[in-house]
Amino acid sequence: MDLGTVVGFVLTVVLLSGAMAMGVGIGPYVDIASILIVFGGTSGVVLVGFKMEQIKNLSKIFMVAVMPPKENMPKLIKTMVDYSTKARRDGILALETDANSEENDFLKKGLSMAVDGSEPDTIRDMLETEMEKTSDRHKANAQIFAQLGGFSGAMGMIGTLIGLVAMLLNMTDPSAIGPAMALALLTTMYGAMIGNIIGSPIANILEIRNDDETLSKTLIIEGIMAIQAGDNPRILEGKLLAFLSPKMRISQFD
Repeated sequence: MDLGTVVGFVLTVVLLSGAMAMGVGIGPYVDIASILIVFGGTSGVVLVGFKMEQIKNLSKIFMVAVMPPKENMPKLIKTMVDYSTKARRDGILALETDANSEENDFLKKGLSMAVDGSEPDTIRDMLETEMEKTSDRHKANAQIFAQLGGFSGAMGMIGTLIGLVAMLLNMTDPSAIGPAMALALLTTMYGAMIGNIIGSPIANILEIRNDDETLSKTLIIEGIMAIQAGDNPRILEGKLLAFLSPKMRISQFD
């Protein structure tokens, strides 16, 4: 679980709710008509704008933001160096058992192709294609939340206009002005809250998760190519460590 994402989300909700409660209480901020316009309208346009299979996976996509797959780059580099050392010492066929037992599916696929004697260009092309297509799918999933934020803001504005029309039509009835004004303001608030607490932040963190996974797969591709070419393990490690920030560069040869 990503503690930062969970704590940030909970902290935002608690602080906003607390600020409301300290003022006039939570009750005045709950308006059924505003909820129907913003939440109902946003749900409807999301259904229109995306494929049903994407909508069905929305909860799984959200959980990627909260509980992302672990990308331990230093550990991955150490694994690649160990494979390289073994291949240099015993030959690349000695990695067959390691390839079969490898838990990382992407690394397993590349290592198996190298052990089977596939051409380097073939291995690189296949792995890069898989990496790019996976990244495209992740970006499309993040776009759902980005669009959700935009849709909710638009629905909030529509609700505001509905409330203003109702208010202007009832200027002669003071008792009707208050509810109409509340509708106008609360729909804007709901739209802003959905967009800036759920939509944009989740879309942003999903993009970051995608970048992390792409970096991990890039390291694997470069590692497989180096192993197949018979590069010195030290050279391989130096090449892969260059992808990381200086504080993450831990050499096992030091």
